Amino acid sequence: MIKKVRQIENGKKTLGLLPTIQVPPPPIIYLAVTNARAGKGEIYVKPGERVLMGQVIGKRSGPFFEQNIHSTVSGTVKGYSKHYHRSGKEVEFLEIANDYLDEKVPSIHDRSEEEIASLTQEEIVEIAKETSLVGLGGSSFPTYIKLASKNQIHTLVINGVECEPFISADHRYMLENPLKVLEGCRILQRCFNCHNLIIGIKKKYKDIETVYQEVLRRYDKQGIRLMKVGNFYPQGWENALIKATTGIQIEAGKRPLDYGVLEFNVSTTAGLYEAVKHNEPVFERYVSFAGDGLKYPSNLKVRIGMPIRYILPYCGGYKDETTPKVFILGGPMMGASLPSDDAIFTKTVTSILVLEKKENKEETCIRCGSCVLSCPTGLNPAQIMRAVKSANRARVKALHPEKCIECGLCTYACTSHLSVTDYVRRGKLLAKL
Repeated sequence: MIKKVRQIENGKKTLGLLPTIQVPPPPIIYLAVTNARAGKGEIYVKPGERVLMGQVIGKRSGPFFEQNIHSTVSGTVKGYSKHYHRSGKEVEFLEIANDYLDEKVPSIHDRSEEEIASLTQEEIVEIAKETSLVGLGGSSFPTYIKLASKNQIHTLVINGVECEPFISADHRYMLENPLKVLEGCRILQRCFNCHNLIIGIKKKYKDIETVYQEVLRRYDKQGIRLMKVGNFYPQGWENALIKATTGIQIEAGKRPLDYGVLEFNVSTTAGLYEAVKHNEPVFERYVSFAGDGLKYPSNLKVRIGMPIRYILPYCGGYKDETTPKVFILGGPMMGASLPSDDAIFTKTVTSILVLEKKENKEETCIRCGSCVLSCPTGLNPAQIMRAVKSANRARVKALHPEKCIECGLCTYACTSHLSVTDYVRRGKLLAKL
């Protein structure tokens, strides 16, 4: 196991050193009508209609928010088809035939530094809402809701940790776009009138440290600083990063803003800069393609709505076409496993893993306690698993499965190869009944 962990970490370190490759947009772009957070969707355009890049072509609705759907190319609406989404579910996508002109809507325009400096919190919130900016670390939570907070915020924390194995997309973005990240930080500071902003990175990211210590000289006395944190997983978990950077322990059931702190992913921060500066939504994203099933693991910059099958050749394709594969959108610990590569790249996908399929034989739980020792929220996953198996709802509820962040460490640590996280996830649902 230790050897395997070292292989993964060495692979991630190597991938983080590789420059990002720009993938040209495909002939057809696919845009999800619904997603994991927004279960309802309405499309405003019809087949045969021409749309522009950045045009609002529909709207998704969640339980307490709405989200515009933007075209990421200019072209002609074709129709609908079903494909796998980042959520792991097969959902309906709108097809747009790309005309390769990238003709943008007139509303996309640059704001001057003076205009940006004069923006109020309400205006920044409206920009984030209209451009449908969401948590780009994978949460997909609408950013405008966090930006609209009326709590007094004394500290902003920017998450540049990217702690899951294989993933290096944020790493590359931070190295290649430091000014966009830092300008996004300044916008956040203005939004909350907050002078204290901390960018958290892992101690081992010496390259990021070198670049940012140099670039931060341009932002002297503006309250932005870099802080190195632990090299462990899940250091990128919001509560863990806030504890490491500020010393504040977020209690279960509480939100960071209740303590005067807000955390944003580094790509979300840069996305806010793009939205405010250019008044445009996220059209492209950095993504890591990794795993032992690929010939050449790579860092790529791809257009939102690309089919995964279109992107694979830029990694050399599969190492062995005859071997069954496991496809994961997101990290190996918290990502969604897919039955095939018929999936679409959406804005919250940070990595796509292609692994050689290996059979996993589950054994009986030996009560070793590995899952308990590894749980960052202090749960007893083995007890929750046994309570779920016996359908003992009262017992499940008493064990508080709702505290689980689904980091996957209990499954990873299990010496009996049990899918413990899946049982805890089921326990969450059972406790709500």
